[in-house]
Amino acid sequence: MKFGATGLALMVAAAAIAAPARAATSDSQIWANGSVTVKLNDRWRIQEELTGRWSDNRHGLYEVESNTLLGYRLNKVVTLWAGYTHDPQYSGGDFTVMEHRAREQVTFDGIARIGKGKLNARARLEQRWRNGVDGTGWRFRPYLKYSLPIAGKTALNISTEPFFNLNTTPFQKQSGLDRVRNLVTVSTPLTKTLTGEAGYMNQHGFVRGGPDTSDNIAYFGLSLSL
Repeated sequence: MKFGATGLALMVAAAAIAAPARAATSDSQIWANGSVTVKLNDRWRIQEELTGRWSDNRHGLYEVESNTLLGYRLNKVVTLWAGYTHDPQYSGGDFTVMEHRAREQVTFDGIARIGKGKLNARARLEQRWRNGVDGTGWRFRPYLKYSLPIAGKTALNISTEPFFNLNTTPFQKQSGLDRVRNLVTVSTPLTKTLTGEAGYMNQHGFVRGGPDTSDNIAYFGLSLSL
């Protein structure tokens, strides 16, 4: 399926909605991401992803998120995934709380063409638990990513990901739209199986009854496919 000017306009409009111009408290951060995806056979694959996050406002390391997912490919476009997230959190590098998540998602690869680029999508559902705190937090995270080749296999990538809290708990204090992540990167193959990526992310948090938050993030990633 190919999108013309109408599809492009809809995408731009969605990005504009996802980045409101409300007053916000800001933070400077660095995120480093690494992932390995292993193709077990034509249908099955396993993925391990590790992300470290550092913040000025939180005085250094504040999160190390590890995701393990098992995927089943239905066809060239659709893959079903399920797995577990291990997410210790810190303040100034000192451990504060352990979060565990179950994760289910469906990924859609190359669902549309916009010019020379392609559009990918993902629908992710999470259940969250924290040690020593009652309740299960349910969260939905739709995701859109547009990749445009700019020089050979080097690509410009633009993505947006809103977070919707489906309920409240002592640690998930508000329901509805909680935050939006908008990311712009350039990715390029480093070897036949390894890809490097770097760029800028803005994470806008919506705070009921107070100023929103706006995290300005330098993003770096490596992904290995075997």
